[in-house]
Amino acid sequence: MAGNDGSRPRVEGKRESEVLDATLTLLLDTGYDRLTLDAVALEARASKATLYRRWESKASLVVDALIRSKRSMAVPDVDSGDLRKDLLAAYCGPSGHPDPDHARAMAAVLTAVHTDEEFAREYRARFLGPKLEANQRIFDRAHARGEILDGIDLALIAPALAGILLHRVFILGADVDESTVTDVIDQIILPAATGRPYSPERSG
Repeated sequence: MAGNDGSRPRVEGKRESEVLDATLTLLLDTGYDRLTLDAVALEARASKATLYRRWESKASLVVDALIRSKRSMAVPDVDSGDLRKDLLAAYCGPSGHPDPDHARAMAAVLTAVHTDEEFAREYRARFLGPKLEANQRIFDRAHARGEILDGIDLALIAPALAGILLHRVFILGADVDESTVTDVIDQIILPAATGRPYSPERSG
């Protein structure tokens, strides 16, 4: 039953975690198109009524699962005072390694972004938007510190690293590891942003 303000009831704590974990598991296993709320309810051992009361649609449930997942968190808002260090921290995380489940989650929703208007709207606003904003802040701060050439279009250069990595995964079918991320940063992103040619001696 909805609350007096008309809002949907909360599914909180352990029960919410179980439902969102089940959603992510099924998303990675089957993809967005084949995922159903009925299947999530079965996987989470929850009643379908619980899911339908809490989440108004599959789109809202999947986006909630992606937002919550530590494997698919938005780019951390790091600020070390150095563009290279910030990009490495943002794209490799505290472990120093890109998370392969992040690429799997992106692959699972890629088609839906183009075919499901409701999902695309929620995904871009609630999941992708904060990720892009955090990434943009890294470049904005680097520009303010004088690391980036005047005249560089920050809106163009900021998403370039993610675009290159996604191209390698989804178009070329190549793996992306910390070495790949480092090479793209050192050989493509930093020279383009700073105007300094790539030098193996300066990287690392």
